[in-house]
Amino acid sequence: MNLSSIDLCVLVLYVAAIISIGWSAAKKVKTLNDFATGGRNYTSFFITATLASSFIGGGFTTGLAEKVYSLGLIYVIALWGFSLKEILVAKYIAPQMVKFPTAYSVGDIMGQLYGKRAKVFTGISAFLVCAGILGAQLMAFGHICNVLLGISSQFGALICALIVMTYSGVGGMRAVVANDTLHFCVLMVSLPLVFFFGIEAIGGFEKLYFYSTVNFSNNIPYSSIALVFLSFFFGETLVPPYVQRLLIGKTIKHTIRGNMASGLLSIPFFLMIGLIGIIAVVMNPDLNPNLALPYVVLEAMPIGLKGLAIAGMMAIILSSADSFLNAASVSITHDVLTSILPQLTEAQKLLISKYSTYFVALSGLLFTLSLESAIDILLEAYMFWTPVVLVPFVAGVMGIKRPKKAFLYSAAMGIITVSFIRFLSLKHSAYFEVSIWGILANFIVFFGYRPIQSFSRKPV
Repeated sequence: MNLSSIDLCVLVLYVAAIISIGWSAAKKVKTLNDFATGGRNYTSFFITATLASSFIGGGFTTGLAEKVYSLGLIYVIALWGFSLKEILVAKYIAPQMVKFPTAYSVGDIMGQLYGKRAKVFTGISAFLVCAGILGAQLMAFGHICNVLLGISSQFGALICALIVMTYSGVGGMRAVVANDTLHFCVLMVSLPLVFFFGIEAIGGFEKLYFYSTVNFSNNIPYSSIALVFLSFFFGETLVPPYVQRLLIGKTIKHTIRGNMASGLLSIPFFLMIGLIGIIAVVMNPDLNPNLALPYVVLEAMPIGLKGLAIAGMMAIILSSADSFLNAASVSITHDVLTSILPQLTEAQKLLISKYSTYFVALSGLLFTLSLESAIDILLEAYMFWTPVVLVPFVAGVMGIKRPKKAFLYSAAMGIITVSFIRFLSLKHSAYFEVSIWGILANFIVFFGYRPIQSFSRKPV
């Protein structure tokens, strides 16, 4: 499509502001601590802004609108599993972070709990899940560029990767938080505008209510929604970027408040995105579901505000992509390479972290070629994390002590379980169940390790 000169100007200025802010923040990055945690000096507002911006990404916006368009408004309930998880993390996990005042990453914490091998194993798992979720953001950005700017989805995904590499690669967490705060402010204004102009386009709230009830559940079994709910509850629980947000607060109170606010904010936000998916159904029932959200922007927004809305959609993707890019690069450098090569200097660690962002971005691009839906990519990525790390991490943080080998055996069993189920069933619907079974297997082995060990050593 051809955008007006006003809308194009808004977009160009926005991208220029993002890159400028990122490079300005990079001047203060002198150590890996700056790159990974930004100096641990952020108040609750900045934690709320960067955390909300991180999880309100392509999967939870364009992906959610796509699923609601296809499956009905009931899909929003599934994503509220994520909201519930964030609230529980703020209440029970965030206060425990005082035990890890010098940690940079999940791998750091796992290393303190279960040893060096656990740190390396967690770092590899962190890289894989972050690259997968980054891939979902790149795919969503590509769809937006295809519909709103008329360029190919693949080229749009490449543009997104280049933008986030430009500032995240040099500025680390300082650049990420600074830009996430800008992204947060833009999307908190732009997406409600899309919602209200969309309502006006279909004829008002009464029609929205009517079509929401008609399209509430398009013959989806409640059991399937329950499984998806659990997948989102567990899927992104304490993934690396969210754990980083637990480590950057000025005080633990700021950390708790920031996490709680972001979780509560996600509840009405997900509902609003779902309703935009319903608006897209009313406006065009024959649309490609992946294009539901950008289509409403294209058709409902007036000139000038359309540019702001597109900037808001870019903000959604970029703010999530930069967080996962930064977390993955820190995991590669600090959790894996530093553990294997302890002789690395501080300057070398920082340099490797910056250059590793390019490798992570390329891995994310490869994920975009594997599936056609941003939500499906998210569910695929979760299998690299929750069946491996989640149970031992939560147990250790909450003070439940287990042998070091309990982590290794439970992680191995989680991987074996996931691989076996995937081998038996290659249908996309199986993704909803795979990670849950992996978590269950991990849980059983993690807590059952000691009795099994003691039984095997009984004298004959």
